[in-house]
Amino acid sequence: MGADALINIDVDDLGRAAAFYTGALGLKLGRRFGAAAVELTGSTSPIYLLAKAENSPAGPATGERRRYVRHWTPVHLDFVVADLDAALERALAVGAALDEPPTTHPWGKTAHLADPFGHGLCLIEFVGRGYDEIATP
Repeated sequence: MGADALINIDVDDLGRAAAFYTGALGLKLGRRFGAAAVELTGSTSPIYLLAKAENSPAGPATGERRRYVRHWTPVHLDFVVADLDAALERALAVGAALDEPPTTHPWGKTAHLADPFGHGLCLIEFVGRGYDEIATP
């Protein structure tokens, strides 16, 4: 049995975050969980925006504190889109920051961005067979 993925994104403003992700990616507002969280649907996995205050402890096992400026993490989200240029324009219009302009690869095009909360994300437009263009058996 495999494991289903749920995506959780900490933000300090649920309304602003919901407006960004629905406006940039065409996701839909799903269930609301009071002032604590909202669910976004329309992707292959549900995305939950979690209200977490700026500078609150990241967790009991670390001294890290939440910060919502551009930061690096080894985990980021990729969103596959049909038209990278149009998706990039929408994302920038609702508050994304462009980290790296679109680049072309044998499998497609990608643009590196940050959401308004500093989280890295990529927009990807596959061409041909997508990653299968470079995969080895």
